[in-house]
Amino acid sequence: MKVTFMGAGSTVFSKNVLGDTMLCPAFHDVEIALYDIDPARLEESYLLITAMNNSINQGRATVKKYLGAEQRKDALRGANFVVDAIQVGLYDPCTIIDFEIPKKYGLRQTIADTLGIGGIMRGMRTIHVLKDFARDMEEVCPDAWFLNYTNPMAILAGYMQKHTGIKTVGLCHSVQVCVPAILHGVGMPELIEGSQSKIAGINHMAWLLEIKDKNGNDLYPEIRRRAKEKNATEKHNDMVRFDYIDKFGYYCTESSEHNAEYNAFYIKPNRPDLIEKFNIPLDEYPRRCVAQIANWQKQKEELMAGGNVQHTRSLEYASHIMEAIVTNTPYKIGGNVLNHGCISNLPWDACVEVPCLVDNNGITPTYVGDLPLQLAAMNASNIYPQMLTIEAAHTGKRETLYQAAMMEPHTGAELSTDEIVAMCDELIEAHEKAGYPIF
Repeated sequence: MKVTFMGAGSTVFSKNVLGDTMLCPAFHDVEIALYDIDPARLEESYLLITAMNNSINQGRATVKKYLGAEQRKDALRGANFVVDAIQVGLYDPCTIIDFEIPKKYGLRQTIADTLGIGGIMRGMRTIHVLKDFARDMEEVCPDAWFLNYTNPMAILAGYMQKHTGIKTVGLCHSVQVCVPAILHGVGMPELIEGSQSKIAGINHMAWLLEIKDKNGNDLYPEIRRRAKEKNATEKHNDMVRFDYIDKFGYYCTESSEHNAEYNAFYIKPNRPDLIEKFNIPLDEYPRRCVAQIANWQKQKEELMAGGNVQHTRSLEYASHIMEAIVTNTPYKIGGNVLNHGCISNLPWDACVEVPCLVDNNGITPTYVGDLPLQLAAMNASNIYPQMLTIEAAHTGKRETLYQAAMMEPHTGAELSTDEIVAMCDELIEAHEKAGYPIF
């Protein structure tokens, strides 16, 4: 059994996913291929994963490292599962470009990795790389499952599913943490254990459609009451999603700093009062990047723990998917897949996030039916820009990319069509000059 990790320089994440995998009895003897284009980060991950293999797995796994495009096929050759956690262009230069050029046009963002103009550009330059991954996989591991963790999730997983022959599912941990987040947020953590929930929609905007306690009692009436009261009486870090509960009736999976930029409601020109009212952290992702870079050396030393690297199985889906497929032990996930009727009032070929059954047949999405109409409308406002971005990446048509940006709710609400075209052109040129082409 072989697992290839693309973007192994994401050291903390590779530790979680590969540590989880080595804790599965079916994968004690796994061959692990670590792939990255950064030699220093690849070496750090190699040392960490090797130490963890020795600490928690008696050294039974085989760990190998592969550097750069010239070794990519060897890393992928014969893989059963390929985990994708790349970040094309990193913080410097590409994230800086994604934030600073839109600012010149008066467009502010919080995270810019899922939608917004930053998410669209991130999707385009990443698809440029995924096309090469897909071609190599079709040649050297055509039956492998591609487990995508890279954002923008719906754009990347949707592209792979629509335009390549690679078996792909998009994975995010926002589904797993949704119920604990809302119950902690409204002061009801004692009800987490045994709670029952139903979640569906799109990545980072999947909806908590039902939430019940272990006895089957509906928790939403009390959640709605408490959420509205908390937003009215105190400042906190989840005010946008609590406003969703008040205005749309339901909570969603991803954080408020993310959802603040997925619509036209909260970040507006000349409305600093809304930024204050909803506690919106503009430029949040660049701050996180700077802090992570500054703290990396200390974090690396803590992870290595003098070579005695321990691990407890995380919430991430990847190892459970591998285990379920290999051992035919059924497991349920929230997966990002092509809709094909699962959510009956969203577009057929949209990439949606729905409950999926995993076993030796692979990953089987389940039927959800109609979302409440207001939730379908919210999702659709994000889906069409995502689909236009996928189409632009597939066809190479610049005008389709312009249209994706025009249809994106936050961008379209703030800029004129001519301004959007000019901004897109400037972003495309800047990324190309930095060595990360959009087309």
